Amino acid sequence: MEKVSGARVIVVNRPGAGGEIGMASVVDAPADGYTLGIVNTPNALTIPIERPAKFTLGGFDLLANIVDDPGTLSVHADSAIRTLNDLILAARGAPDTLTYGTAGIGSAGHISMLLFQSAAGIRLRHIPFKGTSDVRTALIGKQIDVATANLGEALMFARGQPWRTLGQMKAQRSPMAADVPTFAEAGYPVESGSLRGLGAPKGLPPDTLASLTRIIDAAMNDPEFRDATRKAEQDILYLKGDAYATTLQGMDTQFRQLWQTSPWNP
Repeated sequence: MEKVSGARVIVVNRPGAGGEIGMASVVDAPADGYTLGIVNTPNALTIPIERPAKFTLGGFDLLANIVDDPGTLSVHADSAIRTLNDLILAARGAPDTLTYGTAGIGSAGHISMLLFQSAAGIRLRHIPFKGTSDVRTALIGKQIDVATANLGEALMFARGQPWRTLGQMKAQRSPMAADVPTFAEAGYPVESGSLRGLGAPKGLPPDTLASLTRIIDAAMNDPEFRDATRKAEQDILYLKGDAYATTLQGMDTQFRQLWQTSPWNP
């Protein structure tokens, strides 16, 4: 955005509480177009579902989604489980026995796995870690049976390592992983992972919103940005304002239904 707008962009990291601190700082800022923030799913939706949060989705003017990083399930290369259907059969034969690692309770991997278990009618035992690098170490060390990770992470983790990705939670195969089947191909059309987009405080003046939309559009079509995104093994999914809001509202409904049957942070 700095390149196409000619304005200086200052990146401020506000970690903590699963992203709540950063997102709250955006919705609480003046709606003048000078403060933007990353809206990352599932956290942007699940945090206000699981607890009283300092922000809600309604506190944003949703500008655009940028990338889609779908969820995956992977096993050790030596595992007898070679396909998603192998995993389903093994889990049905021994409920609550196979283990799966995630980056923590309520993480993208945890939510994705809950959706998959519900769709497939299976139960695995959850092993939460502090981050996906710990999940990677545990799978390679054969301390867990299954690893959850977003696709970009799974592709990096597999380089030179005994790592087999069983499936990606995306409607169609990502060009980054054309050899990895989708869950829908196995009969379970689960789509989950992380959408990453941009939001601003609710109530932007129309001319400011229009200006930001033009800047984002130019940035999204910049060859340098697209090349950097590809090198980071991220799929571009450019959804403008209304389409982006509709997508997130649909996900919010899905997560609220999941919370009723499989609360991830009871």
